[in-house]
Amino acid sequence: MRSASRQLGSFAVAGVLGFVVDVGVLYCAMALGAGWIAGRLLSFVAAAYSTWRFNRRFTFAATASPWREWWRYLASMTGGMLVNFLVYSLALSLLPAAWWAPGLAVACGSVAGMAVNFVSAKLFVFKS
Repeated sequence: MRSASRQLGSFAVAGVLGFVVDVGVLYCAMALGAGWIAGRLLSFVAAAYSTWRFNRRFTFAATASPWREWWRYLASMTGGMLVNFLVYSLALSLLPAAWWAPGLAVACGSVAGMAVNFVSAKLFVFKS
């Protein structure tokens, strides 16, 4: 079993990877005509998938069939996603309308939801 501090560090690395995917997919979706809400929902799923794959391989020991674990991971990330989306929306309402605002809002939301997501992953998905 990996130590909690090592798991948290690896989870943070997965978070950075997820952030890059999140922002990239968000900007692509917006360029294709999606609004900031629809684009964000799409980018969340893409980011959740990339962080799940990373966390399954490097942060926690895989505990179930990949299919079942993915759905449990996605469901358990809902709490963090709600915190993330709330902060994202708040940041967008406070920031000036600029090309960089959605990316900064995603960063703010990601930081806010990270603790909720770590606890959810550790206790409910990977149970390590």
